[in-house]
Amino acid sequence: MESANEPSSLRLIMALGIAGLISGFILVGTYIYTDPLIKANKAAATQRAIFNVLPNCSSSVPLKLEDGKLSEQDNTSGQEETNKDVLLIYAGYNSSNELVGFAIPGAEPGFQDIIGAIFGYDGAKKVIIGFEVLESKETPGLGDKIFKDAEFKTNFTSLVVDPEIIPVKKGEKQNDNEVEAITGATISSKAVVKLLNNTLDIWQEAIDNYIQENNLTISKKDE
Repeated sequence: MESANEPSSLRLIMALGIAGLISGFILVGTYIYTDPLIKANKAAATQRAIFNVLPNCSSSVPLKLEDGKLSEQDNTSGQEETNKDVLLIYAGYNSSNELVGFAIPGAEPGFQDIIGAIFGYDGAKKVIIGFEVLESKETPGLGDKIFKDAEFKTNFTSLVVDPEIIPVKKGEKQNDNEVEAITGATISSKAVVKLLNNTLDIWQEAIDNYIQENNLTISKKDE
């Protein structure tokens, strides 16, 4: 039997319901406020990374993949399309408006979580010319070396992609399509290689066709 001073079950349920409703409104409001900021920050980080992975790049044009073909993304509104179903890469140009390569985003599960990255690709020579991690939660001191270890990043300055990229142990690299794994972070290193191979499987043929159809040549880098 409930005491006269104790709240009834109905009042408790109502209080919990109201508290839950208020919490829901706060969560939704926070999401609505922060989501555009998060997207804007990610877009800004991607734009900065484009210039890092494409040497001599001074401007870029987003290209979308539709029906196996690349076409310029309509950006008249000043904002790139946010539809997750639209696949985008970026054609980079130098100050003379010459094509220097393509910046290609990709993602792959690592040891801890998804590794998000972007890499520069010379479609004429079929080599990777730059690489940068955009998102990673790999183990500090080990897996995080995929973006902190300067020596590991040298793997991606002139990395041949055909027939495929292959990970090898440190000190055992003999061919231009091999990546030396980081000692103690083999899983993360292999995840990066898998990211590159899988992403190129999506884009390489479309890039080849785009270059051919538009009679494009890749500008020679400044010596």
